[in-house]
Amino acid sequence: MKDILLIGATGQLGSSLLAGASAGRIHAPNRDSLDVTDPQSLLRCIEIYQPRIIINTAAFHNLPQCEEQADQAMEINCIAVYRLARLCASCNIRLVTFSTDYVFDGGQSTPYVETDIPAPLQLYGISRLAGEHAALAAAPRHAYVVRTCGLYGERGAVSKGGNFVDKRVADALQTDKLDVSSDQTVIPTYSADLAEAVIALIDREGAESGIYHLVNQGQCTWAEFTSAIYEACGLTTVVNPVDRSGSSEDMRRPSYSVIANTRAAALGIVLPHWRDALMRYLTSKGFRKTTD
Repeated sequence: MKDILLIGATGQLGSSLLAGASAGRIHAPNRDSLDVTDPQSLLRCIEIYQPRIIINTAAFHNLPQCEEQADQAMEINCIAVYRLARLCASCNIRLVTFSTDYVFDGGQSTPYVETDIPAPLQLYGISRLAGEHAALAAAPRHAYVVRTCGLYGERGAVSKGGNFVDKRVADALQTDKLDVSSDQTVIPTYSADLAEAVIALIDREGAESGIYHLVNQGQCTWAEFTSAIYEACGLTTVVNPVDRSGSSEDMRRPSYSVIANTRAAALGIVLPHWRDALMRYLTSKGFRKTTD
Protein backbone atom coordinates (compact mmCIF):
# COMPACT_ATOMS: atom_id res chain seq x y z
CA MET A 1 0.00 0.00 0.00
CA LYS A 2 1.30 3.44 -0.91
CA ASP A 3 1.08 5.46 2.30
CA ILE A 4 3.82 8.10 1.80
CA LEU A 5 3.58 11.34 -0.15
CA LEU A 6 7.04 12.62 -1.12
CA ILE A 7 7.82 16.29 -1.77
CA GLY A 8 11.06 16.84 -3.68
CA ALA A 9 11.28 13.52 -5.47
CA THR A 10 13.92 14.67 -7.97
CA GLY A 11 16.37 15.95 -5.36
CA GLN A 12 19.33 14.21 -3.79
CA LEU A 13 17.46 12.67 -0.84
CA GLY A 14 14.13 12.32 -2.64
CA SER A 15 15.72 10.26 -5.41
CA SER A 16 17.39 8.01 -2.81
CA LEU A 17 14.03 7.43 -1.13
CA LEU A 18 12.59 6.42 -4.50
CA ALA A 19 15.52 4.12 -5.20
CA GLY A 20 15.23 2.37 -1.83
CA ALA A 21 13.42 -0.74 -0.72
CA SER A 22 10.33 1.22 0.28
CA ALA A 23 9.83 2.92 -3.09
CA GLY A 24 6.64 0.94 -3.60
CA ARG A 25 5.08 2.84 -0.68
CA ILE A 26 5.72 6.28 -2.12
CA HIS A 27 3.60 8.62 -4.20
CA ALA A 28 6.00 11.06 -5.89
CA PRO A 29 4.19 13.71 -7.97
CA ASN A 30 6.38 16.09 -9.96
CA ARG A 31 6.81 19.70 -8.93
CA ASP A 32 4.14 20.86 -11.37
CA SER A 33 1.63 18.82 -9.35
CA LEU A 34 3.12 19.21 -5.87
CA ASP A 35 4.92 22.39 -4.83
CA VAL A 36 5.69 22.89 -1.13
CA THR A 37 5.12 26.63 -1.49
CA ASP A 38 1.64 26.13 -3.01
CA PRO A 39 -0.94 25.24 -0.31
CA GLN A 40 -3.58 24.38 -2.91
CA SER A 41 -1.37 21.81 -4.62
CA LEU A 42 -0.58 20.27 -1.21
CA LEU A 43 -4.25 19.99 -0.32
CA ARG A 44 -5.11 18.61 -3.75
CA CYS A 45 -2.44 15.87 -3.50
CA ILE A 46 -3.56 14.96 0.02
CA GLU A 47 -7.11 14.55 -1.26
CA ILE A 48 -5.94 12.44 -4.21
CA TYR A 49 -3.39 10.19 -2.48
CA GLN A 50 -4.70 10.05 1.11
CA PRO A 51 -1.22 9.60 2.64
CA ARG A 52 -0.52 8.62 6.24
CA ILE A 53 2.93 10.24 6.04
CA ILE A 54 4.36 13.20 4.12
CA ILE A 55 8.13 13.41 3.65
CA ASN A 56 9.27 16.91 2.72
CA THR A 57 12.77 16.98 1.21
CA ALA A 58 12.32 20.35 -0.54
CA ALA A 59 14.68 23.05 0.71
CA PHE A 60 16.63 26.13 -0.30
CA HIS A 61 20.14 25.09 0.70
CA ASN A 62 22.56 27.05 -1.44
CA LEU A 63 24.28 29.09 1.28
CA PRO A 64 25.42 32.13 -0.72
CA GLN A 65 22.04 32.37 -2.45
CA CYS A 66 20.28 32.24 0.93
CA GLU A 67 22.19 35.36 1.93
CA GLU A 68 21.23 37.11 -1.30
CA GLN A 69 17.63 35.86 -1.45
CA ALA A 70 16.56 35.92 2.19
CA ASP A 71 12.85 36.13 1.40
CA GLN A 72 12.95 32.99 -0.72
CA ALA A 73 15.04 31.13 1.86
CA MET A 74 12.50 31.89 4.58
CA GLU A 75 9.57 31.11 2.28
CA ILE A 76 10.82 27.62 1.41
CA ASN A 77 12.67 26.66 4.60
CA CYS A 78 10.21 28.09 7.13
CA ILE A 79 6.89 29.49 5.95
CA ALA A 80 6.12 26.61 3.57
CA VAL A 81 7.06 24.13 6.31
CA TYR A 82 4.71 25.89 8.73
CA ARG A 83 1.80 25.70 6.31
CA LEU A 84 2.55 22.06 5.55
CA ALA A 85 2.76 21.17 9.24
CA ARG A 86 -0.57 22.85 9.98
CA LEU A 87 -2.16 20.92 7.15
CA CYS A 88 -0.69 17.63 8.40
CA ALA A 89 -1.94 18.30 11.93
CA SER A 90 -5.46 19.05 10.70
CA CYS A 91 -5.52 15.92 8.51
CA ASN A 92 -3.85 13.64 11.11
CA ILE A 93 -0.86 12.99 8.83
CA ARG A 94 2.66 12.49 10.12
CA LEU A 95 5.23 14.88 8.66
CA VAL A 96 8.94 14.26 8.19
CA THR A 97 10.91 17.38 7.29
CA PHE A 98 14.62 18.08 7.33
CA SER A 99 17.14 20.44 8.88
CA THR A 100 20.90 20.73 9.17
CA ASP A 101 24.01 20.76 11.34
CA TYR A 102 24.27 24.45 10.40
CA VAL A 103 21.75 25.31 13.12
CA PHE A 104 24.77 25.10 15.47
CA ASP A 105 27.66 27.55 15.72
CA GLY A 106 30.42 24.94 16.04
CA GLY A 107 31.61 26.30 19.37
CA GLN A 108 31.82 23.00 21.17
CA SER A 109 34.25 20.13 20.64
CA THR A 110 31.93 17.20 21.32
CA PRO A 111 29.07 16.05 19.07
CA TYR A 112 25.87 18.04 19.34
CA VAL A 113 22.87 16.09 20.59
CA GLU A 114 19.24 16.79 19.78
CA THR A 115 18.68 18.82 22.96
CA ASP A 116 21.67 21.16 22.53
CA ILE A 117 20.75 24.82 22.00
CA PRO A 118 21.14 25.97 18.38
CA ALA A 119 22.96 29.17 17.42
CA PRO A 120 23.22 29.47 13.61
CA LEU A 121 25.89 31.67 12.05
CA GLN A 122 24.31 32.53 8.71
CA LEU A 123 20.92 33.02 7.09
CA TYR A 124 20.76 29.47 5.80
CA GLY A 125 21.04 28.08 9.34
CA ILE A 126 18.61 30.70 10.62
CA SER A 127 16.01 29.75 8.01
CA ARG A 128 16.34 26.03 8.74
CA LEU A 129 16.09 26.60 12.50
CA ALA A 130 12.99 28.71 11.89
CA GLY A 131 11.59 25.80 9.90
CA GLU A 132 12.21 23.45 12.81
CA HIS A 133 10.29 25.73 15.16
CA ALA A 134 7.53 26.18 12.58
CA ALA A 135 7.01 22.44 12.13
CA LEU A 136 7.03 21.64 15.84
CA ALA A 137 4.83 24.60 16.76
CA ALA A 138 2.22 23.83 14.11
CA ALA A 139 2.23 20.04 14.53
CA PRO A 140 3.85 19.08 17.85
CA ARG A 141 2.43 15.54 17.81
CA HIS A 142 2.84 14.93 14.09
CA ALA A 143 6.18 16.49 13.04
CA TYR A 144 9.53 14.69 12.85
CA VAL A 145 12.44 17.04 12.18
CA VAL A 146 15.53 15.22 10.92
CA ARG A 147 18.86 17.04 11.09
CA THR A 148 21.64 15.69 8.92
CA CYS A 149 25.12 16.76 7.78
CA GLY A 150 27.26 16.79 4.62
CA LEU A 151 24.75 14.99 2.42
CA TYR A 152 25.85 13.42 -0.85
CA GLY A 153 24.12 10.96 -3.16
CA GLU A 154 23.82 9.62 -6.68
CA ARG A 155 21.59 12.43 -7.93
CA GLY A 156 23.59 15.29 -6.44
CA ALA A 157 22.21 18.65 -5.33
CA VAL A 158 21.09 20.61 -8.39
CA SER A 159 21.39 23.99 -6.63
CA LYS A 160 25.01 23.20 -5.73
CA GLY A 161 25.98 21.78 -9.11
CA GLY A 162 26.35 18.21 -7.88
CA ASN A 163 27.79 16.73 -4.69
CA PHE A 164 31.08 17.05 -2.85
CA VAL A 165 32.40 13.59 -3.81
CA ASP A 166 31.79 13.92 -7.53
CA LYS A 167 33.27 17.43 -7.58
CA ARG A 168 36.47 16.27 -5.87
CA VAL A 169 36.86 13.38 -8.32
CA ALA A 170 36.40 15.86 -11.18
CA ASP A 171 38.99 18.16 -9.58
CA ALA A 172 41.51 15.34 -9.43
CA LEU A 173 41.28 14.90 -13.18
CA GLN A 174 42.24 18.56 -13.65
CA THR A 175 45.04 19.12 -11.12
CA ASP A 176 47.79 17.29 -9.23
CA LYS A 177 47.32 19.32 -6.03
CA LEU A 178 44.13 20.59 -4.44
CA ASP A 179 43.47 22.96 -1.51
CA VAL A 180 40.68 21.63 0.73
CA SER A 181 39.31 23.00 3.98
CA SER A 182 40.74 21.47 7.15
CA ASP A 183 38.98 23.79 9.61
CA GLN A 184 35.51 22.22 9.41
CA THR A 185 34.88 18.90 11.15
CA VAL A 186 31.75 17.21 9.83
CA ILE A 187 30.01 13.88 9.22
CA PRO A 188 29.61 13.25 5.48
CA THR A 189 26.33 11.36 5.10
CA TYR A 190 25.29 9.13 2.20
CA SER A 191 21.74 9.88 1.08
CA ALA A 192 20.95 6.17 0.57
CA ASP A 193 21.77 5.49 4.23
CA LEU A 194 19.75 8.51 5.35
CA ALA A 195 16.76 7.41 3.26
CA GLU A 196 16.84 3.93 4.81
CA ALA A 197 17.08 5.41 8.31
CA VAL A 198 14.15 7.77 7.69
CA ILE A 199 11.91 4.88 6.63
CA ALA A 200 13.04 2.88 9.66
CA LEU A 201 12.21 5.83 11.91
CA ILE A 202 8.66 6.32 10.65
CA ASP A 203 8.04 2.58 10.89
CA ARG A 204 9.53 2.19 14.37
CA GLU A 205 7.01 1.67 17.13
CA GLY A 206 7.58 4.16 19.93
CA ALA A 207 9.24 6.79 17.70
CA GLU A 208 7.76 9.98 19.11
CA SER A 209 7.62 13.24 17.21
CA GLY A 210 10.38 15.84 17.61
CA ILE A 211 13.98 16.35 16.54
CA TYR A 212 16.26 13.51 15.42
CA HIS A 213 19.87 13.50 14.23
CA LEU A 214 20.43 11.00 11.42
CA VAL A 215 23.99 10.88 10.08
CA ASN A 216 26.66 8.33 9.24
CA GLN A 217 28.99 7.52 12.11
CA GLY A 218 32.42 9.03 12.77
CA GLN A 219 33.78 12.45 11.89
CA CYS A 220 36.41 14.04 9.66
CA THR A 221 37.47 17.30 8.06
CA TRP A 222 36.65 17.96 4.42
CA ALA A 223 40.37 17.54 3.66
CA GLU A 224 40.40 14.12 5.34
CA PHE A 225 37.26 13.13 3.48
CA THR A 226 38.83 14.18 0.18
CA SER A 227 41.98 12.16 0.93
CA ALA A 228 39.79 9.11 1.59
CA ILE A 229 38.03 9.63 -1.74
CA TYR A 230 41.32 9.82 -3.64
CA GLU A 231 42.80 6.81 -1.86
CA ALA A 232 39.74 4.68 -2.63
CA CYS A 233 39.73 5.79 -6.27
CA GLY A 234 43.47 5.32 -6.76
CA LEU A 235 43.89 9.01 -7.62
CA THR A 236 47.27 10.62 -7.05
CA THR A 237 46.19 14.24 -6.55
CA VAL A 238 47.73 15.62 -3.36
CA VAL A 239 45.32 17.15 -0.87
CA ASN A 240 46.63 20.35 0.73
CA PRO A 241 44.71 21.03 4.00
CA VAL A 242 43.82 24.72 4.29
CA ASP A 243 42.59 26.51 7.40
CA ARG A 244 40.04 29.11 6.30
CA SER A 245 39.10 29.96 9.89
CA GLY A 246 35.53 28.77 9.47
CA SER A 247 34.74 31.16 6.63
CA SER A 248 34.37 30.78 2.88
CA GLU A 249 32.61 32.85 0.24
CA ASP A 250 32.47 35.64 2.88
CA MET A 251 30.26 33.46 5.04
CA ARG A 252 30.73 32.03 8.53
CA ARG A 253 30.42 28.29 8.85
CA PRO A 254 30.55 26.15 12.02
CA SER A 255 34.08 24.82 12.55
CA TYR A 256 32.70 21.78 14.37
CA SER A 257 29.28 20.59 13.23
CA VAL A 258 29.32 16.94 14.22
CA ILE A 259 25.86 15.88 15.36
CA ALA A 260 25.18 12.75 17.39
CA ASN A 261 22.36 10.34 16.75
CA THR A 262 21.03 9.67 20.25
CA ARG A 263 17.22 9.53 19.93
CA ALA A 264 17.08 7.22 16.90
CA ALA A 265 19.95 5.09 18.24
CA ALA A 266 17.88 4.48 21.37
CA LEU A 267 15.30 2.94 19.03
CA GLY A 268 17.93 0.77 17.35
CA ILE A 269 18.42 2.96 14.26
CA VAL A 270 22.13 3.52 13.58
CA LEU A 271 23.71 4.44 10.25
CA PRO A 272 27.03 2.89 9.10
CA HIS A 273 30.40 4.63 9.44
CA TRP A 274 31.14 7.33 6.86
CA ARG A 275 34.07 5.34 5.45
CA ASP A 276 31.83 2.34 4.78
CA ALA A 277 29.22 4.62 3.20
CA LEU A 278 31.83 6.28 0.99
CA MET A 279 33.11 2.94 -0.31
CA ARG A 280 29.58 1.87 -1.26
CA TYR A 281 28.90 5.18 -2.98
CA LEU A 282 32.14 5.12 -4.97
CA THR A 283 31.42 1.53 -6.01
CA SER A 284 27.93 2.48 -7.17
CA LYS A 285 29.43 5.25 -9.33
CA GLY A 286 32.21 3.08 -10.71
CA PHE A 287 34.87 5.33 -9.17
CA ARG A 288 36.69 2.82 -6.97
CA LYS A 289 40.01 1.45 -8.13
CA THR A 290 40.10 -2.24 -8.99
CA THR A 291 42.64 -4.63 -7.51
CA ASP A 292 44.14 -7.70 -9.12
